[in-house]
Amino acid sequence: MNKILLTIMFSLLVVSSFAQDTTLPSLQKLTTDKQFDAIVAQYAPAQEHLSAAALYYVGYAYFMKQQDDSCLKFMDLSIDRNANDHRAYFIKGSTLNYMQQFDQSIKCFKAAIALKPDTAEYYSGLGDAYYNLHLYESALENYKTATEKKAPGERPFLMVPQVYFNLHQESKALEALYNNTSKLPHGSEGYTKSWFNIGQIESLSGNYDKAETAFLAVIKSDSSDFHAYAKLIQVYYHNKTYEKAKFYRASLYDAHKQGLLKENMEDMFCFDQFKWKGKSIQAFERYEEGPKQGIFNKQIFYVLDSIGNVDFTIQTEYSPISVEMGGPKYILCGSQGGTHLNYGIGFNDNFKYDDLKNAVVNILEKKYKTVAESK
Repeated sequence: MNKILLTIMFSLLVVSSFAQDTTLPSLQKLTTDKQFDAIVAQYAPAQEHLSAAALYYVGYAYFMKQQDDSCLKFMDLSIDRNANDHRAYFIKGSTLNYMQQFDQSIKCFKAAIALKPDTAEYYSGLGDAYYNLHLYESALENYKTATEKKAPGERPFLMVPQVYFNLHQESKALEALYNNTSKLPHGSEGYTKSWFNIGQIESLSGNYDKAETAFLAVIKSDSSDFHAYAKLIQVYYHNKTYEKAKFYRASLYDAHKQGLLKENMEDMFCFDQFKWKGKSIQAFERYEEGPKQGIFNKQIFYVLDSIGNVDFTIQTEYSPISVEMGGPKYILCGSQGGTHLNYGIGFNDNFKYDDLKNAVVNILEKKYKTVAESK
């Protein structure tokens, strides 16, 4: 009974102290307005006169300014004056995570959870610390707990399948991703990422119908996810349902014209992948179109070795001379070790992909001889 009375009296003292702290309304407003420089400039020099709550807000300002050492200093000061503020432990733990001091951050997250065990973020932070220490079972336990709390956010849902992958439990990872599509809000980033990863896994497993469903769900959720367009095209090319691919191919060309494609999709996209005698072949198509005076590559087949390096390329090359002479628009050529190879096989824009793919395979099997070579 005495312990209970002492706790109640201490709580009342803390509330009374906070109520009398006239700096708090100003600090709260500055924090809401994201005026972190103003908080630091105005309140950090007067640290010895600040309450535990005020010290927390100063530390939080340093946290948002990514000044880790100062953040830790003020969180420690806040905790010294009030060891019952779960927020200070959480921000200290998060800062220690950023500083890769995971053993120390675990202690902070556990302290925050002990004080407020219903907060999803605290379990996610603890999960992150365990994950970075490669303690995957402990990470999984805390991520799962986070998903069961109120307002868990998307991160713990995304990390659960990631941990299963690290544990080499691919079937459970896929199950968790499918679970995410029913738990996360439609159209959210986590929902879209989950469907994309499902599409990747189902494709690699040879379940192309399920992969098609997944990538269509990605595009429905985010029509600007152009990587999903390319992945869907690859599904259709594998299934030889080329007509289905036309809309998405045209969409990529349109996005290119609008300058919407960035990084590895800015110049070309992968439209097919297949195996040949243990080697991986990746087929890309460039957006560049004729007629032009200069030579350019249109379709490029990258032949990869066992560790993923490009060993050889076979490409259709736009030939202004051939066009001028009434011949085919593209000539099938190759490149290997600084040598350019011309096989003398021509294609126009309306070619059948199976014919091009067969020609590429025949080149790989050395059934065609070159008509010209140059360094």
